[in-house]
Amino acid sequence: MFVRVDRMKARTGERKRLMEAVLKARDEAHGICLFKWEKGELWTGANALNPSSGYWQKEPWEPKHFSFNSHFGACPACEGLGGSKTRPCPVCHGERLRPETAAVRVAGKRLPEFVKSTVDEALAFVNGLKLKGAAAEIAVPVVRELRGRLEFLSDVGAGYLSLDRAGNTLSGGEAQRIRLASQIGSGLEGVLYVLDEPTTGLHQSDTKKLVDTLHRMRDLGNTVVVVEHDPELIRSSDYVVDMGPGSGEEGGEVVASGTVAEIESHPESRTARYLSRRDTISRTAIPVTRAEWIRVKGASLHNLKSVDVDIPMARMVGIAGVSGSGKSTLALDLLVPALQAAKDGRKKIPGIKSISVDQEIQEVVLVDQSPIGTTPRSTPASFCGVWENIREFFAAVPEAKAKGWDRRRFQFNGGNGRCPVCEGRGAVELEMHFLSDVWVKCDACGGKRFDEDTLAIRFRGRNVADVLAMRVDEAAEFFSFHKKTHRMLQTLVELGLGYLRLGQPATELSGGESQRLKLAEELGRNRRGRAVYVLDEPTTGLHLSDIDLLVKALDKLVERGDSVVVVEHQLDVLDACDWMIELGPGGGAAGGRILFQGPPGVVPAKTPTGAALRAYRKRR
Repeated sequence: MFVRVDRMKARTGERKRLMEAVLKARDEAHGICLFKWEKGELWTGANALNPSSGYWQKEPWEPKHFSFNSHFGACPACEGLGGSKTRPCPVCHGERLRPETAAVRVAGKRLPEFVKSTVDEALAFVNGLKLKGAAAEIAVPVVRELRGRLEFLSDVGAGYLSLDRAGNTLSGGEAQRIRLASQIGSGLEGVLYVLDEPTTGLHQSDTKKLVDTLHRMRDLGNTVVVVEHDPELIRSSDYVVDMGPGSGEEGGEVVASGTVAEIESHPESRTARYLSRRDTISRTAIPVTRAEWIRVKGASLHNLKSVDVDIPMARMVGIAGVSGSGKSTLALDLLVPALQAAKDGRKKIPGIKSISVDQEIQEVVLVDQSPIGTTPRSTPASFCGVWENIREFFAAVPEAKAKGWDRRRFQFNGGNGRCPVCEGRGAVELEMHFLSDVWVKCDACGGKRFDEDTLAIRFRGRNVADVLAMRVDEAAEFFSFHKKTHRMLQTLVELGLGYLRLGQPATELSGGESQRLKLAEELGRNRRGRAVYVLDEPTTGLHLSDIDLLVKALDKLVERGDSVVVVEHQLDVLDACDWMIELGPGGGAAGGRILFQGPPGVVPAKTPTGAALRAYRKRR
């Protein structure tokens, strides 16, 4: 509905009358006024209006109007979620914002388009902004703040991440580095920062940036404490505290402390032996001249640029590259399902054009760092299969036979022998309001998992709870009479897990410990080879001495004819491989290309990993 307020000729003397008409129109129409003349019309008013769509912005826009976490900016149809789990929102098409705010452009780019950029791409856009006049003056503090935060993210090795990356898809190392970047941006002084292995998932080129960032934080007057295994970060520290001498109960002491030079010369420090190169991680490479091959053609998932990959079988193969270059996509998202499909005889494999395998594959095994269980019921003994044998031993005791008990009596996951209060868990879960639930030791059995009658049965002087409380290395000796049980336990010892207890709950195990348990379980099998093992950064959380044991374990798989593919940054591991595939040259959209395929000894120095390996070999 339109109401005519006035009609006049455009003359200079009518200015006062025109002003009165405009004010009256705006009062009657909530700030909106329409001018019409012979050649056209003009909408104006105190508020933003789009006459073609009818949209009327009742108040000036603020940052909250550009946030999908606020009802002022969130798409009203999907409430800022982007749509359901099955399809994008039909109103915002997955952009989460109201259509009117999503349409706003700065230098030709909309906000949803900007946040799809990687950190490095966004930084290049901000640096290339050329605003003029009032817009340039208004943007000065905003651009300065935005540029600074993007630079901090790039400096800590997160430049390949897209700005709209979902938080639950970030690795622990990525999330930690993002928090670190936000702290650097705050510019605080006199703060104690504690970081737990910030180099996780970082290439050596990014590690140097991280070290420079930590030094910058120190120079501001802060104290930076870093729990770390990476040799380069340790060497860049002002002061080092070396804990040990061993793992688990064998640790907990300060073995050495001082400058890097003082640590390197310490006679009792295991860390010092590797830093000073008195001990090294080495393996005799196997030539690939007579190898059979896995050949992948046209790998095109995520950022991979239709690459062709050659993987020698019955060899140790390293997949390297800067963070975000496509390593995990190639190995975990493509290679594992493609090999499984080829093994099952399926011809159509999403993400690749074709895959050929020269030798029949028996099994494809992904050995990752996911937990072996989520409750105290899962233990190293049960996971590795030795618990079945141990229960048989107790069931064979004359006292148990006299009572008519079989091995089911000695099962803590069921049966009549377990503690009725905790149901064999050894712990009771307490519900905590507003906090995460916690497990506490069972008062009835004292954490022993079984009832008193079952605990009265003894095998070689130990009851079933005593055996579960044994360290792995102690149990390996105790069960030396039984070949199968001893072999599995000894494998755990050789992987550096001798300090674990047989009944230790899975909830207490680290990712690295869980991964090595899975590897030990595979090594303990009597397989004749022809399996493909894929490991994603298995050195995460491992000391250099543990990495040495890991390389030896992987070598055993190769010796029996299995193929080992390792996604890794750790230079000792890459240098020990028979074949290396390097992706890059950058992360995100800048990655996804094959830079090198061949023995690590001939990788060109112009690639990021090649340059790092050359510097590494000079220090040996």
